[in-house]
Amino acid sequence: MPPLDPTVYQISGWRRAVLWPLAAITKLWGSTLRFELTPESRALLEKNDEPIAFVLWHNRLFLAAEVYRRYRHGRRLSALISASKDGAWLAAFFSHLGMNAVRGSSSRFGREAAGGMIDALRAGADAGITPDGPRGPCYRFKAGALVMTQATGTTLLLLGCGFSSAWRLSSWDRFYLPRPFSTLRVQCELVPPAQLADRENTARYLEARLIELSPD
Repeated sequence: MPPLDPTVYQISGWRRAVLWPLAAITKLWGSTLRFELTPESRALLEKNDEPIAFVLWHNRLFLAAEVYRRYRHGRRLSALISASKDGAWLAAFFSHLGMNAVRGSSSRFGREAAGGMIDALRAGADAGITPDGPRGPCYRFKAGALVMTQATGTTLLLLGCGFSSAWRLSSWDRFYLPRPFSTLRVQCELVPPAQLADRENTARYLEARLIELSPD
């Protein structure tokens, strides 16, 4: 097996600048979407007196920035993004959307990345977690995703979504792109820290709940 590349890739200059128009289009696109959610789910999203770890499947990442913009006023969001070259582009793109990237993955710089997310949570930021990322398998909740929330005693908020109309990409996760002006049916479920003690069994339980909240 070849050694892991020790580089955390970054982009800057014109490469970073060219992402700004795409981010602007994404914001405009997101603003056209109609969100349907129960009063209970809305209350969970808008509760902002403590840091929350948002947990959603990788193929529903498109809605993360818009959900955050609409319902998490005044809070900061950090997300774990791969240290790879592709991750560098994604991190720069998310920065244009107001999201902070902590670089690393389960296979590269895992310990350092987990430490960075723990520091962000302890500093009062929310965390975004895609437990089946960055390469899948799709809809498989990796127990390692719970390390940072267990270390900080952070409450999880499972974020599910169904789409009235969307394109699906041919990527490993069949990534969803909701069509402009379509409706997103958002569902949330709170998981307190006391339920996260048994990592493996908890991961299987959360996997089942997140699948139910995110119908295909």
